[in-house]
Amino acid sequence: MESDENERVAIFIDGSNLYHGLKENRGNANIDFEKFCSHLVENRRLTRIYYYNAPKIAQENPTGYIQQQSFFNRIKKVPFFELKLGRLVIRNNVTIEKGIDVLITVDMIRYARNNAYDTAILVSGDGDFAPVLEFLKDFGKHIENAYFSRGRSNNLANHSDKFINLDNLPWEEIAL
Repeated sequence: MESDENERVAIFIDGSNLYHGLKENRGNANIDFEKFCSHLVENRRLTRIYYYNAPKIAQENPTGYIQQQSFFNRIKKVPFFELKLGRLVIRNNVTIEKGIDVLITVDMIRYARNNAYDTAILVSGDGDFAPVLEFLKDFGKHIENAYFSRGRSNNLANHSDKFINLDNLPWEEIAL
């Protein structure tokens, strides 16, 4: 299938999942999000980038919190970029991310229902998203899953119309 410059593409990024994938597969998570998303969209029309994460708890990790806020401020300057935040909770001395998967799922469905995109690119290796991808395909949307080959969910890739292997991106252009 050839790229169509009239095809409207929305990108949904599971921020924590991408961060850990970058650390594991690339050694660091410092990327230019504008260039990264441009490579995902190719010659199609980007409508919006949705990036989901949970802010660190300042009292628990002051340095990490400051670094993360600086990162958030940097990426919010990317054109068509929208930052969506869940929350972190501490249970039995373990920090757990809450609400991110639900935010992504609801937004993918909401914007599909509002016909805000033709193709959704989900940047995540989390197989829990497979049912929403099937729903969106039934709704007439094209679904692409972008992730590294190591750490990808076969279930997620199998429920997508196209798998974008992040290993194959020109990282020398994207890395900061």
